Amino acid sequence: MSKVLVSGSAGFIGGYVVEELLKRGHQVVGIDNYSKYGKVTKSYDDNANYQFVIGDCTDVALMTELASDCDHFIAGAALIGGISYFHAYAYDLLASNERIIAASCDAALKAYASGTGRLKKVTYLSSSMVFESTDHWPSVEGDERKVPPPLSSYGFQKLAVEYFAIAAHQQYGLPYTIVRPFNCVGIGESRALGEHEVLSGNVQLAMSHVVPDIVQKIVKGQDPLHLLGAGTQIRHYTYGGDLARGIAVCMEHPDALNEDFNISTEESTTVLALAELIWTKIHGTDKPFNWISDDPYEYDVQKRIPSVEKAKRVLGFEATTTLDTMLDEVIPWIRQAVVDGNI
Repeated sequence: MSKVLVSGSAGFIGGYVVEELLKRGHQVVGIDNYSKYGKVTKSYDDNANYQFVIGDCTDVALMTELASDCDHFIAGAALIGGISYFHAYAYDLLASNERIIAASCDAALKAYASGTGRLKKVTYLSSSMVFESTDHWPSVEGDERKVPPPLSSYGFQKLAVEYFAIAAHQQYGLPYTIVRPFNCVGIGESRALGEHEVLSGNVQLAMSHVVPDIVQKIVKGQDPLHLLGAGTQIRHYTYGGDLARGIAVCMEHPDALNEDFNISTEESTTVLALAELIWTKIHGTDKPFNWISDDPYEYDVQKRIPSVEKAKRVLGFEATTTLDTMLDEVIPWIRQAVVDGNI
């Protein structure tokens, strides 16, 4: 099997990706500087096929050394967070992530060396936010270059990641696949280091990601539940394990070469429906669901609805985990994190 470099391996999605790659028999080299959550322990830390490097992904020399000894590079490192990050860290998201992607591509180009090196391909993690300004749905691969550019600096930078991938291929022949995950749901997140304090009612947001934050507010007894906006925002909540499987397929599949894919569940869910489902799972049906609307953020996209037809047709990939199943895993994990004081 292949040897794979994964940047951002200690991150939320990165952890799922490493686990999936090891399950599929690959050797994995992970790199992270622990800047998001601090040091974290993973179930695969002692796996003989896993090597972890504490390092900065903007270090071109280090990244070149690692990538030169790998067949694949999954470029996932980024300064990332939920919706409060888009506003609190507008410049840092743009500047830091541009440095990371530029260094990653510089290293990959040196490791690839016009096809003479070991590295075969880079799989880039983009984001559903590239479709932030669309006015039609579902969002199909290719729409990102036809609709107006994202308004948030985070969405704009993720679109820039895709331009880096395509430009490196056009000029130097570096093979690529672009992956756009939609609304990852899973376990493993904790409060970010340096988290910008944002209150939602009487509760501080933990990650500014909708599922864990709704869960922790209800677990902490918030009643009525505070939601951003009217709750009519549509999302496609996709299990971290499904996203990791989709990313691995994108890396491995020969027909993914120099292509881009939306990786997501097909199921649309409003924030209000999500909140009521979580409320019922925690409180049962005897306690009425009460909620109030807080002022929304400027960049709170009202609809993120992907087309997943291309991933099905080309890769045979489908995200199959239901929202109900995801919540049955996430809710107990958040409960324990609240007890432990991590959220």
